[in-house]
Amino acid sequence: VQLQASGGGLVQAGGSLRLSCAASGDRFNKYGVGWFRQAPGKEREFVAAINWSGNSVQYSDVLSPKDRFAISRDNDKSMAFLQMNNLKPEDTAIYFCAARRGPPREVDSSYEFWGQGTLVTVSS
Repeated sequence: VQLQASGGGLVQAGGSLRLSCAASGDRFNKYGVGWFRQAPGKEREFVAAINWSGNSVQYSDVLSPKDRFAISRDNDKSMAFLQMNNLKPEDTAIYFCAARRGPPREVDSSYEFWGQGTLVTVSS
């Protein structure tokens, strides 16, 4: 499966962005999907994940509070989304969507397919 992330941009602290991940090349509902991010000078970290049907989601503790972000998917459109609210400067990073066969995981090395990333910059 090929993935393409989009929706990043520059936003002020407290603002919102919605990231999209478009999939192609295979049946999207075969895959669990994860969102990861990598800030400048830091390692890539887990943000959120969703199972194939969308009825099970996971969020990273670093989001604090976790309900600032919401992951979702639309299998009919082969899309996954990450709604990000109340953004903070520390959320500034390149955000990646990833897919793996089977249940989603928090470990990035378990994902077989990656999108190219979309940059999110949150100004204070």
